[in-house]
Order: sequence, then C-alpha cells, then structure tokens
Amino acid sequence: MAGCGAAPAPAPANGVEQLRVEVVEVLPHDPEAFTQGLEIARGRLYEGTGLVGRSSLRAGPVEGEPEVVVPLPEPFFGEGVTVAGSRVWQLTWRSGVAFERDPATLAERRRVEYAGEGWGLCHQPERDRLVMSDGSARLAFRDPATFAETGSVPVTEDGEPVDRLNELECVGDTVYANVWQTDEIVRIDATSGAVTARIDASGLLTAEERERADVLNGIAAVPGTGQFLVTGKLWPKMFRVNLVPAH
Repeated sequence: MAGCGAAPAPAPANGVEQLRVEVVEVLPHDPEAFTQGLEIARGRLYEGTGLVGRSSLRAGPVEGEPEVVVPLPEPFFGEGVTVAGSRVWQLTWRSGVAFERDPATLAERRRVEYAGEGWGLCHQPERDRLVMSDGSARLAFRDPATFAETGSVPVTEDGEPVDRLNELECVGDTVYANVWQTDEIVRIDATSGAVTARIDASGLLTAEERERADVLNGIAAVPGTGQFLVTGKLWPKMFRVNLVPAH
C-alpha cells in the first residue's frame, strides 16, 4: 500500500515513511455529522456519527445522500463502525456496548457489552478478526461473530508508545489510524504494532471551513484503487486522496 500508486520515497533510518495526502476529488459531506467511523463495503459508504442525542449510523452511495439513517437512542454516544460479513458493528464511547446491525437495513440485532472505551473499529477478513482502538496506544483484537476479545498489540514508533489512536481502517495486515486532535494518520503493522508511516492530512479545509469544523476523523479505503476517503467531525467536505511521499 505504500505510496498508493506512487513510487515510495526512500524510508528514513527509523523505517517510518513520511507521506502526505494528494487530493484527487472533493465530495460533499454533511457538516452536521460528527464523524466517528467511515468505511466502504459492498459498494456502500457506511458512516457512524457521535454526540449524545445526535449519534447515528448511515449507509448509502459513496457519492450522494445516505439511503438509510438509524439514530442511536440516548444516552449512547456513537463511535467507530465496521462491516464484517453479514454484520455491521457499531461502538459506543463510554457505555461499554457494541451494537450488531444488519448491513442492508442497519436494523439492530443485539447489543454486546465490552470493558473500557470504544473509539475506532475495522475488520481484517483474512485474519477473521476485528481491530479496535480505545484512545490509548493499544489495539485490541475481537471475534467478528461474538465480539469477544482475542488478543491485543501495543502500538509503538521507535520503541515509544503512540497513543490517541482513534478511527481505524484495515487494509490487509495494515491498520490506518487517525491520531486524535491532530491532522496525522499513522500506518501500523497489525502484527508487530510498529508504526510504518506517518501521513500528513493537513490543509484540506480552508481557514473559514476550519472555524466551523472539528478534528480530522474518518478514513476509508476505496476498494481496488489504493485511494482513501478522508473527512472529519462536522466537516463540509470529504476528500478522495492518494497517499504520496511527503518530499
């Protein structure tokens, strides 16, 4: 995935590539959506949103309005989402509850309890597992059918923990993670937990747009292209990007 179609720059001594986003297309995004999870699956865009009383799960065409919107009841604060086969999983922030939903209708099937906070979520079908973040420097692995935790890995860069891991996107054995309250995305080897690249996603919004928006949060791989969709909480735009060398 390195470079996503462009030749990767020589890796620095520490082995961490420095990449940036290159905008290919600008798409509309609901400026009222407090984005917590973003994923493309089965040709549909799934987006989970947060805030108590405003949380939802949405699904529809990648370019266009959502066809289905399902609200979360109070007091739930929606977080990361992922599609895992015949299920959609949606996290909540501090309620310790994951919602299992139908991927077509988004109808709730059941609720499963878990310990700690829920932030980001993605699915590794090749390993038959979910990857979950909780704002720390740890990624947890979960069974996609039961949601039971099956293991974890600490995330490090040059031996130092990398925390505030938020929204996740799985691409093979690689996990991309938004770093909360920054314009950076890190690329992580999910086996070792080592950060293999830092991606600069700054400068996507104008100064005026940034005044009304919150932080970057939302990354979804565009299947078959090596490109990604990125957006943020309360952003008026979504961007289709390549990942290219920073220098």
